[in-house]
Amino acid sequence: MPKDLKIYRGYANQRKILIMGHVFEKSTPDIFKLDRKGWKHARQVFQMFRVKTLANISITISFGNIRQTTKTLDDGHFRVMIPYEKSLSSGWHTFKVTVNDEKQTLSKKGEFIKPYPGEYGVISDIDDTFLISHSNSFFKKLYVMLTKNLYKRKVFTGVVNHYRELEKLGREDQNKHNAFFYVSSSEWNLYNFISSFTDLHRLPKGVFQLKAIKNGLRDFIKTGRGDHQHKFYKIRHIVEFYPELQFILLGDDSQKDAQIYQDIIKIFPANIYAVYIRQTNQSKKGNIKKIIENISTLGVQALYFKSSKEAIEHSQNKL
Repeated sequence: MPKDLKIYRGYANQRKILIMGHVFEKSTPDIFKLDRKGWKHARQVFQMFRVKTLANISITISFGNIRQTTKTLDDGHFRVMIPYEKSLSSGWHTFKVTVNDEKQTLSKKGEFIKPYPGEYGVISDIDDTFLISHSNSFFKKLYVMLTKNLYKRKVFTGVVNHYRELEKLGREDQNKHNAFFYVSSSEWNLYNFISSFTDLHRLPKGVFQLKAIKNGLRDFIKTGRGDHQHKFYKIRHIVEFYPELQFILLGDDSQKDAQIYQDIIKIFPANIYAVYIRQTNQSKKGNIKKIIENISTLGVQALYFKSSKEAIEHSQNKL
């Protein structure tokens, strides 16, 4: 059976490298066509949720002198932790993944980042934090997904400038930057779209942590919905992976970001530096205001804001 391989950006610390990806059937339409319009775009979106993953497929990861062979999980995913004892420079590195198949030659290159030494890392939600998605309204969110292609989707005004400020926070050397992680309740099906969207709008290059891949029309209807606890576990893992960093967390009030971030702070009180929650309705939510007030009592800078201008001013004056 012909196969296809998708590799996601990975990350490393002083001792380990984490590599991620999927193996699909070759017929899987995993490449998002950026400029499709009308019904062609809608059809493309539906196709992204008709993927067929392949379980227990042998792959080999190559980096420097390392050769690590393993197999995909039941959902075709591989998430491989590789011990690495040698000195590794900070910044982005290239590796290769090969599918071990006698009938087909298939290998692709991927990237992972080792953060530059420094104080800060940044973890951001995606939908309605920087990408306007209307998560508060199921039908409006669905309409936007099906009718607006990559070039018609929008970011909030000023959000790119804010993220660029945070990328350089505390950095004297402009060639170095704070590592960015994008953690979302969107599924891996949407990786190509999200990655291309961040590139198009010149958001900081980062690592994506998305929800388990889906493969059906019913799953498409539920995209981005349901339990958001996976975001808690992904964020907890990132903070544990980089205990030397202080993190800035960005989210919005359309889901459970504030509650999740509050729990993360309680577990890692010395590792969270600031929290930003975007207001998505006309008025602020009372429960979110209470959480922000409580976060502030834990010694963490916190802001519940409507416009990115407020967030930029806060970052410039308070951080």
